[in-house]
Amino acid sequence: MEYHFIVNPKARTGMGEMIWRMIEPELKKKRVDYCCYMTKSRNHARKIAGRITADGQEHRIVVLGGDGTVNEVVNGIREPGKVTLGYIPIGSSNDFARGLKIPKDPEKALDIILAPQKIIYMDVGVLCAAGRQRRFAVSAGIGFDAAVCHEVCVSKWKVLLNRIGLGKLSYAVVALDRLKKDRPAEMTVTLADGTVRTFERAYFAAFMNLPYEGGGFKFCPEASPADGEMDVIIVHGLPVVKILCLLPLAFWGKHTGFKGVTLIRCKEIQVRTEKPLPLHTDGEPGFLRKEVRASFMRESLRVITG
Repeated sequence: MEYHFIVNPKARTGMGEMIWRMIEPELKKKRVDYCCYMTKSRNHARKIAGRITADGQEHRIVVLGGDGTVNEVVNGIREPGKVTLGYIPIGSSNDFARGLKIPKDPEKALDIILAPQKIIYMDVGVLCAAGRQRRFAVSAGIGFDAAVCHEVCVSKWKVLLNRIGLGKLSYAVVALDRLKKDRPAEMTVTLADGTVRTFERAYFAAFMNLPYEGGGFKFCPEASPADGEMDVIIVHGLPVVKILCLLPLAFWGKHTGFKGVTLIRCKEIQVRTEKPLPLHTDGEPGFLRKEVRASFMRESLRVITG
């Protein structure tokens, strides 16, 4: 079966194309049957994945890019149950690779793609808002974490830190700035079994398919991508000073026992807020909304892991 490589040449401030040219000779040396598609603009990876999978046949797709490129591809795949996905991480945050233990080294990542030892059936999240749906592989969120993702997309810090190999820290830098600007809001959560909970002064709710988001924040340490359960974290009722203390702990997942950090495991969740808040799916920004619903697709996606 042919490998379809979808490459974001601009990933990690232009390193994508360079890394592709580094690994392509290996494919030729090993006589691998492949084709390559270079993305040219935002959402191009989604369109490419849609064209590849339009025939309804089994396919092997390999993404070379960041979490945003993975998100586009996952959203473009027509029938996830017929696709095996591989990933070569070259983004800023690489939370998809981190959560699935995929090597950061491109050549090592390629090796496990060409000779996979472990393939999981990964749950695919769906975020619904205002009648529109967007899939996610790592996480989705509403509130503060989404505001951070929005700002990182246009932040000069991301470009600067990428150049010195510390791109994931751009999320932490922006998070500290957003804490000064954002105001918490009342948040009402409804689960599939009818349970309703209201959280005063909530900063954000993140719907996690994998343990990490935001460049390594281990928000839900027990999250598993193949258990049919979504791990949700809600941060609420805390002064800014305490959040500043908890953020470093979140890199190691040591924040979960503190008051004001609520974890919920569920298959589906609806969130309503008193005012419109920003959204994200895998770090990709969405419009401000007051109501969202997160759930899973019926079909799982086969993913090659480390």
